[in-house]
Amino acid sequence: MRYLRLNILFFLIFPLLVFAEDGSQLWLRFPAKNGISADKIISKGSSPTLNIARKELGSHWQGQTVELRTENKEKNLKDGYRIVSTPEKIVISAGKEIGLLYGVYHILRLQQTKADLSHLNTIEKPSYDVRVLDHWDNLDGSIERGYAGRSLWKWEDLPGKVSLRYEEYARANASVGINSVVLNNVNASPNMLREDYLKKVKVLADIFRPYGIKVYLSVNFSSPKVLGGLQNSDPLNKDVQKWWKDKAAEIYRLIPDFGGFLVKANSEGQPGPQDYGRTHADGANMMADALKPYNGIVMWRAFVYSPSKDDRAKQAYLEFVPLDGKFRDNVIIQIKNGPVDFQPREAFNPLFGALRKTSEMVEFQITQEYLGFSNHLVFLAPLFKETLDSDTYSDGQGSTIAKITDGTLRPAKLTAISAVANIGENTNWTGHHFAQANWYAFGRLAWNHQLSSEQIADEWIKMTFTDDQNFLNPVKEMMLSSRETAVDYMMPLGLHHIFAGGHHYGPEPWGDYKGGRPDWSPVYYHQADAKGVGFNRTKTGSNAVSQYFPPLNERYGNISTCPENLILWFHHVPWDYTMKDGKSLWDELCYTYDSGVKKVRDYQKIWDRMEPYIDEQRFADVQSKLRIQSKDAVWWKDACLLYFQTFSKRPIPYDIERPVHELEDLKKIKLNMGHHN
Repeated sequence: MRYLRLNILFFLIFPLLVFAEDGSQLWLRFPAKNGISADKIISKGSSPTLNIARKELGSHWQGQTVELRTENKEKNLKDGYRIVSTPEKIVISAGKEIGLLYGVYHILRLQQTKADLSHLNTIEKPSYDVRVLDHWDNLDGSIERGYAGRSLWKWEDLPGKVSLRYEEYARANASVGINSVVLNNVNASPNMLREDYLKKVKVLADIFRPYGIKVYLSVNFSSPKVLGGLQNSDPLNKDVQKWWKDKAAEIYRLIPDFGGFLVKANSEGQPGPQDYGRTHADGANMMADALKPYNGIVMWRAFVYSPSKDDRAKQAYLEFVPLDGKFRDNVIIQIKNGPVDFQPREAFNPLFGALRKTSEMVEFQITQEYLGFSNHLVFLAPLFKETLDSDTYSDGQGSTIAKITDGTLRPAKLTAISAVANIGENTNWTGHHFAQANWYAFGRLAWNHQLSSEQIADEWIKMTFTDDQNFLNPVKEMMLSSRETAVDYMMPLGLHHIFAGGHHYGPEPWGDYKGGRPDWSPVYYHQADAKGVGFNRTKTGSNAVSQYFPPLNERYGNISTCPENLILWFHHVPWDYTMKDGKSLWDELCYTYDSGVKKVRDYQKIWDRMEPYIDEQRFADVQSKLRIQSKDAVWWKDACLLYFQTFSKRPIPYDIERPVHELEDLKKIKLNMGHHN
């Protein structure tokens, strides 16, 4: 009898266990396994990609008949598609089979967001040819700047044992149009190019291929010396050139559609062509020549800064502008959105538009290295949009970074965009349920950079949670303001890089690492003294403003016309300087930090009211993360205001909540969260 009772209890609880909401489905919550019958899916031929498209429709599509057609006349849409609906059927046509799969995901998204499907006449052509997710995963399973557990790639199990998540990962990427994946860290191990690892990479490439995804690898510049036993890795050494050509041939024998190499060279101690007195162009061109016969590309990172006396924000420009026009046509220079390093807010990188004869691509960071890791709710679409919509004035007004990089202003053989992934082996993939939105947002903007942050948030909430307006509207508002909120409680008004060294999680504005490189210390960036705070990048300072095209150089260089959200990026501003709203700089700083704290507390209140609308598990997970974020916001506010107050000697305005910490106690906090790389 006792066993019978236990069995009954098990069967009552079992459905709850099966459907416990753990976030593993991401935004792919299509109606489960009750799609249309096979006779309502019209298509010719058979291929792995077409079979996936049919399977998705058969499992999840609940509308009328769907016809899938590949047509030569649609080749100009590249990976894109045309969708036309009639009362009888929906026709998806594309120049390539992958376009049909993207079209299927599009109508499933429309169905899931309850859009009107009756009068579809849609043409979608991707903004960029190569839409890349960069993984900073290491061969030992750790992830540099990864906050969602260890790496998805189980190198020790491959090639024999294959995780089911590899295909789930490919499906999630294909559903938002991501078509390229760099599997390993830019701080690359030469071992990645060993024959045994390439055979493991082949297994992943074979799984990803039907989903339209090409595999790329980060490579270590010294590989010929380390792996090949050559005397050096000098790009002008014929033996070195031959080693790379032979290696490329070996890779393409295993993976015929291999995408190419991503290279970090002569940056943060990584080897590179400059070790031999050669240029970035010499190094990139050597690899480009090896990949050329197979249509492979080199994505060469512009994230370089040597321990020189020059302002770190100027260095990429100084190193790359003299090389403009010297790169092969299958080299793309990969440029971080800002000139320092993925800060909560940066001026855009002045290299955009400055290279007139060289292809340029943006590199974003989805993983929240400088934005509270996977503890803070920060929706990044507004940050991505801020960069893409920035006007460089390189070719006159309207020369946005989007138009420079997507081939509109600078016709290129190939266009590309990339972002550093936030994905790990955690059940919910990204460590925070809302961090999934940043993976989604990058994919959607890489496919169509015209989309607004609001459209993307709206889609994602409806697909991931619910379309109930009582949930949708407040949560969307929270997401759309969250990046600005993080800037407010961390580094407002253009402050930057005042993080704790190494892990970049908490505040350490007092950080002055004796004996280390000055540009790894927060004091280098904020320059606080008795007079004021901020980095003088005007003509009287480092003159970084001169790297921007007119009229931006003048606008940024003049304190009265500089946007206030960047004023401390470009100017050393007196504590009593009068801001546009009449407050002194010191008071503005105090009120802005306080406002950031208040907004996070508002998010807690908003989220607590959302409990009736979603599942218990995700509600509790997000609630818990918001508590951490709220405490962290106070930590940031107190640390920065108490520290800067030692210079300003002014009171914190009395209508602001008092600090709850002592400065000396805050200085003692040491988090052990890995090492700087």
